[in-house]
Amino acid sequence: MNPEPPGDVTRLLVAWKDGDRSALDDLLPLVERELRLRARGHLRRERPGHLLQTTALLNEAYLRLVRQKDVTWQNRAHFFAIASQAMRRILVDHAKTQRRQKRGGGAPVVSLDDVAVMSPQRSEELLALDAALHKLAAFDERKARLVEMRYFAGLSVEETAEAMGVSVATVMRDWRVAKAWLQRELEAPVP
Repeated sequence: MNPEPPGDVTRLLVAWKDGDRSALDDLLPLVERELRLRARGHLRRERPGHLLQTTALLNEAYLRLVRQKDVTWQNRAHFFAIASQAMRRILVDHAKTQRRQKRGGGAPVVSLDDVAVMSPQRSEELLALDAALHKLAAFDERKARLVEMRYFAGLSVEETAEAMGVSVATVMRDWRVAKAWLQRELEAPVP
C-alpha cells in the first residue's frame, strides 16, 4: 500500500515546512495514491449518491493541507492523520451545508419530479459522530485524536502509536475505551 519509502515523505515534509516550495511538488506524487485511497474510504462511509466525488474530496483536502502554516510535520503517519482529519472536516462541512439546504437555505422551490430523492441518514450520522467527537475531545483530547486517526484516517495501531508518540498498548486500550464511549453516546436518546 505504501510504495514510497517513509523517510522520503518525512524529509520532503520537513523541507516544505522550511520553505522549500519544490519539496511540495516532489511530495505530491509520493502521497497522492494513498490520499486517494483514504478519500475513497471516507466516501464509502457516506450515503450512496453523495455529491462529493473522490477527486473533489482529495483536491479540497490537498488545498487545505497546502495552506497549513503552523504544522510541524513529524512524519508520514502524522501527515496522513492531518490529511484524513481535513477530509473529515470537509465532509462535516458538506453535511452541514446539505442540512441548511434541506431546511430551505434560500433556495428556489423545485418539484420532487425534478430531483432525485436521497436519504440524508448518513449525513445525520456523520454530524452526530462529529458532535460526539467534540464532546469526547472536551474531556479527553487524546482519545478523540485517536478515533480520528484510526477510524477516519484508517491508520493502523502501529501508525497511530507512532503519530501520537505513545505505545501500541496505549493505543489499543484507548481505542477500546473510546469506541465504547462513542457507542454509548451515539445510542443515547437525543433531548
